[in-house]
Amino acid sequence: MTAYNYSTVTEFVLAGLTAQPELQLPLFLLFLVIYGVTAVGNLGMILLISLSSNLQSPMYFFLSNLSFLDLFYSSVVTPKLLRNFMWEQNIISYPGCMTQLFFFCVFAIAECYMLTAMAYDRYVAICKPLLYNVTMSPKVCKALVVGVYVMATFGAVAHTAAMARLSFCKDNVIHHYFCDIFPLLELSCSNTHLNNLLVIFIGGFNMLATTVPITISYAFILSTILQIPSSEGRSKSFSTCGSHFMAVGVFYGSIIFMYFKPASRSSNMAQEKVASVFYTTIIPMLNPLIYSLRNKDVKKVLSRVLKKRRGSA
Repeated sequence: MTAYNYSTVTEFVLAGLTAQPELQLPLFLLFLVIYGVTAVGNLGMILLISLSSNLQSPMYFFLSNLSFLDLFYSSVVTPKLLRNFMWEQNIISYPGCMTQLFFFCVFAIAECYMLTAMAYDRYVAICKPLLYNVTMSPKVCKALVVGVYVMATFGAVAHTAAMARLSFCKDNVIHHYFCDIFPLLELSCSNTHLNNLLVIFIGGFNMLATTVPITISYAFILSTILQIPSSEGRSKSFSTCGSHFMAVGVFYGSIIFMYFKPASRSSNMAQEKVASVFYTTIIPMLNPLIYSLRNKDVKKVLSRVLKKRRGSA
């Protein structure tokens, strides 16, 4: 086995999702379609919200920011994944790997906090409707979004800086389809104690700082909805937060499976890759579909836009 260290490692090889030749073309076509749907769906959601006067509320402001995150979140990982299906060796430079790790951490952490801001928005809308316009003013909404990116950048800088200080003297094949934290740590011959501590403390803090407010918000939301006397009122209230609850469940379910389970052996690498596929490629595609198909306002605006296009054609 060839020995590497920080001064000699200039590139890594991404092993990819699978090594089976017969699956390369079908998976390439599948993920190409997924990426296309992700790009069109999220970009379409951003444009729809930006251009429609009927969607100028805090809820859609956060939704457009979530679509922005999903669009670039997927773009950090999926293009390299597609290369794995077309080239025998998918090489990524050392600076490119660190850059991918940084932006992956930024968008992954930001997604958690954006979902938390959206949960708070739904809490105020359902539990304190008379104070909604004051509590969720444009100034507050912008401050929340800035806070999302500040927290995400802080976590990403910490992880990337800690990774950059390591030496790599094992083989340079990353047994994954992108530069993630744990696959990179497996290649290092340095002391990775600090990196593992950062995963525990930063990951644990971000998990608590997002899941606790989301859980509390939805506990109050559920309590308020159950007190609504009419079934029509309860159904309407459930519909306004059902899509967000679904998105939260899918995202955090895959994150917990990937990072908060007992240390696995290489035999479970396939399971870890499947879990990471969910939160890096599938969820960014599902979010715009969930919010558009389950949201009456978005469907109305989209239908109006499509009718205008047909009429002009």
